[in-house]
Amino acid sequence: MRDMRVTTDQALADLLYRTQTIALLGISLKPERPSHRVFHFLCDAGFHVIPVNPGLAGKQLAGRPIVADLAAAAAHAPIDMVDVFRNSQFLPDVAAQALAVGAKSLWTQLGVVHDAAIETALTGGLDVVVDRCPAIEMPRLEAAGHRTRP
Repeated sequence: MRDMRVTTDQALADLLYRTQTIALLGISLKPERPSHRVFHFLCDAGFHVIPVNPGLAGKQLAGRPIVADLAAAAAHAPIDMVDVFRNSQFLPDVAAQALAVGAKSLWTQLGVVHDAAIETALTGGLDVVVDRCPAIEMPRLEAAGHRTRP
């Protein structure tokens, strides 16, 4: 089995380039929260972003309904990437859910690391990005000459 851990600049750019729909897990309605800012960044970059947070399900963010879980997100559209803004302790369950809904990749935000969950995702065939932020990586990659969007 090939290691699908995405670490090189080219692999990161390729992953972003082929991603259309992102389930952003752990969305906040508070503008000062990183998940809120990254949600808007990704929407502005042209991704279809589905906000996910069980405590905010039924509310709206930027005209998009917030859903309770990844299964509800997958009911809206096939998920290319799950972007995780949750405490690392929840990552094993998130990885299992991402596999269950047929996501193609798992991206954990800065500080979100759980080795066993990452192994589960990799073993299940997901491309995995660990401890990075797309709102940081995309401008960096583009400045280096990589295309991250079609």
